[in-house]
Amino acid sequence: MLKIAAICLSALIVVTAGVGWWFYDHLNGNINSVALDGRGGSETADEFGRTPINILVMGSDGRTSAADCELGGGCSKTGIQKGSNADVEMVVHIAADRSNATIMSIPRDTMTDIPACTDKETGRSTPGYYGQINSALQYGPACQVATVHQLTGIPIDHFIKLDFSGVVQMSDAVGGVSVCVSDDVYDTYSHLKLSKGEHTLKGEAALQFVRSRHGFGDGSDLGRTVSQHIFLSAVMRKFKSAGTLTDPSKVYALADAATKALTVDEGLGSVKKLVSLAAQVNKVPTRRMTFTTMQTTPDPNNKERVVVGPGAKELFATIAHDQSLTTGSGKKSAAASATATPTATVPPSQIAVTVQNGTGVTGRAATVANALTRQGFASGGATGNAPSPASSTTLTYGPGQKAEAQTVAEALGLPSSHLQQGSTAGLVLVIGSDWTDGTSYPDDGGQDDGTAPAPADTEAAVADAHAQTADQDKTCAEVSTYKTVSLNGVAMTPSQAYAAARDVPDSDE
Repeated sequence: MLKIAAICLSALIVVTAGVGWWFYDHLNGNINSVALDGRGGSETADEFGRTPINILVMGSDGRTSAADCELGGGCSKTGIQKGSNADVEMVVHIAADRSNATIMSIPRDTMTDIPACTDKETGRSTPGYYGQINSALQYGPACQVATVHQLTGIPIDHFIKLDFSGVVQMSDAVGGVSVCVSDDVYDTYSHLKLSKGEHTLKGEAALQFVRSRHGFGDGSDLGRTVSQHIFLSAVMRKFKSAGTLTDPSKVYALADAATKALTVDEGLGSVKKLVSLAAQVNKVPTRRMTFTTMQTTPDPNNKERVVVGPGAKELFATIAHDQSLTTGSGKKSAAASATATPTATVPPSQIAVTVQNGTGVTGRAATVANALTRQGFASGGATGNAPSPASSTTLTYGPGQKAEAQTVAEALGLPSSHLQQGSTAGLVLVIGSDWTDGTSYPDDGGQDDGTAPAPADTEAAVADAHAQTADQDKTCAEVSTYKTVSLNGVAMTPSQAYAAARDVPDSDE
């Protein structure tokens, strides 16, 4: 009898081990990974040897499969497509000590410089251009990472990319996501249709919610980023809720869906690495996960697009320098409370800057002046050579013009130590030999002289950034009160469209 029991036990161990290995190998086989090749920079460890984690999460609009064509539409004439844009971009920062996290959305309509890129998988390449930030994904995920790194100065270690079907699979795997809308809403473009109040969204309904840009806020991509934060906050709460990660069937479905749905960098290209990342995220309390949206201002050359706005440089710096936007208790710090009372600033369109070249590098003044114009500053400032070579870049401002100088400094990433008051009116930027290329002042992180970087202004970092923490479970997505949708050729508000479309079933029915 003992011999029979031993044989049975041995057989059970062998079978269990075999199933476990098959499961692990199966999930690894699902993962699609791409090399970053150092395009996103690298993190610096803190004094205890701990390193932050920065991940660019991308939602692709690509119709690169039959499933995505069915979900996203638009393939009736073109068929399955090859290229895609990153219509959702979020920089996820997990602090070195894992005590807090910041999730910053970058609106897809942001105009910026796209660097030279080549997609190793498709061979498609670009020498670089000025364009909409989401278009960089057409040259591969590494190009999108390089573009965000160049724009923000934030080191990006990893990326995670989902397509339409990926969102559907993930929302189904977690058993649905609970959201709230402030009023009846029918976005006739994304087809999201919900009555006022709380809903649990699965599958296609979840995709409709995160894609809706005409249903919320002002009907632009800025409103959509806020509703996406509400959605992801709910996902975070569900991940951490009792039962989600302790139910074997849910864990398998989640793991299987995640590995099928995601494209990641090679640093996350295994089940073991993804599980480790999930464990790091799980250490951060939801009350200390801050969602923000990069501050923008209208593009002076195209009212349908935006450029980096005042405060964004400070928000970038808080992430790059591993600064928390919440207190140790999880309460909003003075920074987070600043959202309601933003710091007074002067609009870039009212500021003209004279740019002078003190570097000896031909064209430096024009390069920087053009960059300021693209960010919405007035184009009336003169350019030319400085009276003499300059070793250090300085921005001199006239009496009463400090606020204007600070707005310019934020746009260029110029530290406040480079600002000085003069006796005559106007702003004069002299570019020194400490800044011989690029359109953003180089950030050495304080490493050359052994000093720590100066703390970013966290109050400015969240002003107009729509900051909220992931534990705010009573927050509803604000339905647009503008006529942002159209039904039967008639422009109307999303709530009016809901009332008029009684024959269209709600998304969660």
